[in-house]
Amino acid sequence: MRISHINEALGAVQQLKASLLEKQRFKGFSGPVRIVSGAMALAASILMSSPFYPSSDNYHILGWGVVFLLASVMNLWAMLYWFLHDRQLKRNITRLKPMLDLIPPLAVGALFTLVFFLREDFHYLFGMWMCMFGLANLASRYVLPPWISAVGVFYMGAGVACLLTPQMVFGNPLPMGLTFFAGETAGGMILYLDRRRYASFDHYIKESQLAVLEPTQSEWTAQESRWDDPETGSAG
Repeated sequence: MRISHINEALGAVQQLKASLLEKQRFKGFSGPVRIVSGAMALAASILMSSPFYPSSDNYHILGWGVVFLLASVMNLWAMLYWFLHDRQLKRNITRLKPMLDLIPPLAVGALFTLVFFLREDFHYLFGMWMCMFGLANLASRYVLPPWISAVGVFYMGAGVACLLTPQMVFGNPLPMGLTFFAGETAGGMILYLDRRRYASFDHYIKESQLAVLEPTQSEWTAQESRWDDPETGSAG
């Protein structure tokens, strides 16, 4: 009877773990990669502010395009690595559904960027990009740690300030670099600390399972010894 109760408890633990894994936050976004992306944006803004870099708006568009491309490649690579190597994920393609929440704000941002570029009106690009990233962070607030909403609000506030500031010019990239450095560093730290917290929780689940299994195995070993001992068996 006791063995059956222990088996039921193990089954309940497995169900709880499966439920938590199903509902846990999306771990495809890499915190360290976000931090590196923010540092890269700051470094690019410093480079484009130097007298050695061409002052043409088209060159600045090219510079920010390279930053966005490199950051996108790094993030996608980190996500692909997580998808292929996370044993709990088991390469379940449905676990990538949170990525769909990012498509609308990024698509709208790309459309506005194209429109402004074709019209050669770059004045509002910084503010629009910041608002776009703010919306992307807010869209993922249900599958990422709650504090990611604060990052989204920060981006939105910075974007509104840029849009409403007449002195903001596209040829001065430092406001963009500083904003993205602060936002991506904060977002990356939030993801990194949350990943460590979930790793500790998963370790606790495994330790709990071992604590239940070890006494059970000892009981079975003792029972088998009694069965194998003729004197103990006859006494029983």
